[in-house]
Amino acid sequence: MEVISYSTQCIEQDDIDGVIEILQGKYLAQGKKVEEFENALCEYTGAKHAICFNSATSALFGAYNACGIKNEDEIITTPNSFVATSNMFVTLGARPIWCDIKMDGNIDEKKVEALITPKTKAIVVVDFAGKPVAHKRIQEIASKHNLLLIDDASHALGSSIGKKKIGSFADMSIFSFHAIKPITTSEGGAVITDNETYAKELRLIRSHGVVKKEFWDADMLSMGYNFRMTEVAASLGITQIQKLDNFIKKREIIASHYYDRFKDEKLLETIDIEKNTTSSRHLFPILLDSKLTKHKVQIIKEMHEAMINVQVHYKPIYQNSFYKNLYGKVKLSIAEEFYTRELSIPCHQKMTLNDAIYVADTLLNTLQRHVKQ
Repeated sequence: MEVISYSTQCIEQDDIDGVIEILQGKYLAQGKKVEEFENALCEYTGAKHAICFNSATSALFGAYNACGIKNEDEIITTPNSFVATSNMFVTLGARPIWCDIKMDGNIDEKKVEALITPKTKAIVVVDFAGKPVAHKRIQEIASKHNLLLIDDASHALGSSIGKKKIGSFADMSIFSFHAIKPITTSEGGAVITDNETYAKELRLIRSHGVVKKEFWDADMLSMGYNFRMTEVAASLGITQIQKLDNFIKKREIIASHYYDRFKDEKLLETIDIEKNTTSSRHLFPILLDSKLTKHKVQIIKEMHEAMINVQVHYKPIYQNSFYKNLYGKVKLSIAEEFYTRELSIPCHQKMTLNDAIYVADTLLNTLQRHVKQ
């Protein structure tokens, strides 16, 4: 039996054909495919500008840099994310101000405003698992206090609130195209923005701060880096984004089975998505009943032995040794309860309904064994 991963890429013949065409062509880098992929991202999200990078991490760094985040700025952000969300502004000298989350994994918008000080520069949110945060309320707070709103939407390409796609709510939004994200370029990322000034700065940052004038002549205008996306990656992105909505529909079929199967269960909770909201379903997180948390490590081991690759998202960023050493002890009760109870189970476009039935059966049998212990 093949392992059922919690998430995985779906590479098809059109993706392969596109990559082969690039490999056999003239340009592997700095051709026209990156611009073509950027245009496709703009068309999909409704944004004016998309600037592709070689990873979401470099895209985050570019976004923080472009808007002038600097030493001693404070950034209100969620602890429930991969470390890159905070690492890239900490690299610029800014300080994270951790805001507690809700039990859906997203930042608690009701707790944001109390954390604002004269040093606050931006609010950085994460659409956890693909579920959009309360963008309208957080936008209102950011506008009221003249703060930047940056959305690490690495999980959320394809998510929406009403008819508006994620990528159209914040001053800048960052997407990830890592292998297991909603679409993939193998590695890669992008910043989406309507702000032309930010877009110009981002293009400088990703390419050494250099502009070409004519022939050999170029000029370095500002500090920059080599964060460019390759033509090979962009080609993969172009074919993948054409299939994104179909990928999400397939993930939704798996998610719907889980909701139906788990609706009356006492040993776990699911996380609801509001009626006017679409989730990319990058992850399908469940919350274990509190009496099972002491067995969580063994539950994970047994699921893996059954060829089901469950995962945990995320250890609060402030619990990592680097952050403890830098800022001391932090404690946020909901973030820590969420981490203790959360388990991400497989939900992706390569799964069959039989796979979902097997995952649900195995999970429930495993939990029932442990609840009796």
